[in-house]
Amino acid sequence: MSSIKIPESQLGSNVATTVPLLGFGTAAYPLAASETMKDSFLSAIEVGYRHFDTASLYNSEKCLGEAVAEAVRSGTIKSRDEVFITSKLWCSDAHPDLVLAALHNTLRNLGLEYLDLYLIHYPVSIRPGSVLFPFPEEDILPMDFKHVWEAMEECQIRGLTKNIGVSNFSCKKLEVILSSAKIPPSVNQVEMNPLWQQKKLREFCKEKNIHVTAYSPLGAKGTIWGTNKVMDSEMLQEIAVAKGKSLPQICLRWAYEQGVSVLVKSFNKERMKENMDIFDWQLSPEELEKINQIPQEKGNPALFFTSDRGPFKSSIDLWDEDIN
Repeated sequence: MSSIKIPESQLGSNVATTVPLLGFGTAAYPLAASETMKDSFLSAIEVGYRHFDTASLYNSEKCLGEAVAEAVRSGTIKSRDEVFITSKLWCSDAHPDLVLAALHNTLRNLGLEYLDLYLIHYPVSIRPGSVLFPFPEEDILPMDFKHVWEAMEECQIRGLTKNIGVSNFSCKKLEVILSSAKIPPSVNQVEMNPLWQQKKLREFCKEKNIHVTAYSPLGAKGTIWGTNKVMDSEMLQEIAVAKGKSLPQICLRWAYEQGVSVLVKSFNKERMKENMDIFDWQLSPEELEKINQIPQEKGNPALFFTSDRGPFKSSIDLWDEDIN
């Protein structure tokens, strides 16, 4: 089976490393491995996906590792080096003395010797050993940014990951990391779609040479961190009909044209192919302006991290911005 060649971009802090600009997300809600997950990942590799995003929280690392190993054995890819693998440090391991062990566990799950990118999942810690999600509010703790980031740097220095970065970090929280970092973050992975365009954050990351990866480009409908409003947008539907494309293709092409890498998830093989069909056409200036005028609303306020007793009393404390 022939596969599509996906464009790549250099990562922010390491010009020797490139990331495929269309990636495959592996989070399925509820967050649990399924019997079909490995087969879906194999199908994604077969049709041309080369960037896979996982996390310890998703319970998909083991299935992804098995799929990569099988793809190598079958000759679909020549080696593990042909795929770009991202995983994330979950909040219960976001403590300076637990970071290295957490990455070793992720590598065991994946059956790999190294990651291409390791991210801090959220700018908050929870009590070590807490495995519930959502978790009790009394488990929410402030993160020791300086020393957690030093531990992330050690992971890269030891060659366990080629790049390190963050996810769900605001401009203000990125500044905290940058103020003491010896190795700056390569990537900030954040919610981004036509209804939450992240213009200010993207401009900040561009100035700081931090690459942006977009998650929930279609809104993550049907999850506790997502919204239905992207897929239900009348404006996006009108553009899709006029363009002769699907609404998801409009969202993905829009994100691609913003110069970010974008993660999309579908375990349906035909939709996998459809989601890749975004590279040989473009949105017109008029269509881009219509998207630019869509009222903005964050789909993932992450209220599960807010608590009167915790470090973030409200979503504005967490995100350092107006999210309405």
